[in-house]
Formats: sequence, structure tokens, C-alpha cells
Amino acid sequence: MADNNLERLIEKTLSSEVVFSGRVFDTIVKKVELSDGSTSTREIVKHNGGACILPVDEDLNCYMVRQFRSPFEKILLEVPAGKIELGEDPRVCAIRELHEETGFEASEVIDLGKMVCSPGYDSEIIYLYAARGLNFIGEKPDEGEFLNCEKIPLKELLEMADKGLIADSKTQLCLYKTVRRLGIEF
Repeated sequence: MADNNLERLIEKTLSSEVVFSGRVFDTIVKKVELSDGSTSTREIVKHNGGACILPVDEDLNCYMVRQFRSPFEKILLEVPAGKIELGEDPRVCAIRELHEETGFEASEVIDLGKMVCSPGYDSEIIYLYAARGLNFIGEKPDEGEFLNCEKIPLKELLEMADKGLIADSKTQLCLYKTVRRLGIEF
């Protein structure tokens, strides 16, 4: 049975120290007091967040990127995405990444909501979008960014996600939410 006293879940921060400050994120170690009076430590990755966008053409093809991801030492298939700059609007970030990584601009950008990536230790929020009315204007990748853009049918991508062949959570969520939001049935 659920305890409705949610106040007992709140932790009080006693101290907070930035132990690493990098280009993409900071790492913070916090000492917290729990509701029973005991103390604990929280290690937090502080991140500005990101935005991703699923470009879908009139024939229900999507434009995805393959990119090497160092933490996993492998190439992953993902929706175009990038880090939100400090103070940047997430929608603007998604539109920028669409252009940089696929070469498209879109006449319609659909807000699909947001996701909290890993709330136990990471502050990153990723904002999700779909793009329709695509017009190719040419890629403009960031310096040092190497990726392949691939045209893949949406139906095939959904099958890949269902079979566990797409590991990236933002990509999975973008695919499923786009299909639902656009009322697409296969």
C-alpha cells in the first residue's frame, strides 16, 4: 500500500561540490540528509540537456544517423540530436541539428515532449521532436563530427526497435511517439 506522505522522500542538501568541470557536463558530489536523519552521498552529472528530431518524409522514410559512440565502443543508429547550448531554446537546437546532421530543413516541427534520461544520477533532459515537410539544403556537420545519414523506412525502424536492434532510448521514444502523434498505422 502506498504511503501518501511524500515529504519523507525529500532529501536536504548539506553540501555540494563540483569535482569535475568539462566541455559537455560537470560532475557534482552532494552530501544529503535523508528524512530519517541519516546522511548519504549523491554523485550527479550536471548536463545542459539535448534535443533530437525524427525527420519523416512524405513516403514515411526517416533520415537517421550512424555515429561511433565511445562509451560503448561501437556505432549506433540514432535520430539526429545534439547538446543544447546554455540558454538555447530546445526547438532551435533540434532544428539546427536536423540541418547539420541530415542537410534538411522542415516546414513543420512537431513537439513530442521530453524525457529524463537517467534520473538517479544525471540531470540531462532530452527534448523530442518530429519533422515533416522536408527540404534538402545541404549538410553542415560540426567540426570533428563524423556520421553517416541514412534513409530508412519508418516501418523498418519500428521493427528494428521492437527487436532490440536500436539501443538508443531517445531514438526508440521518438519513433514510437511520432507514430502515435501522427496516427500512423502499418
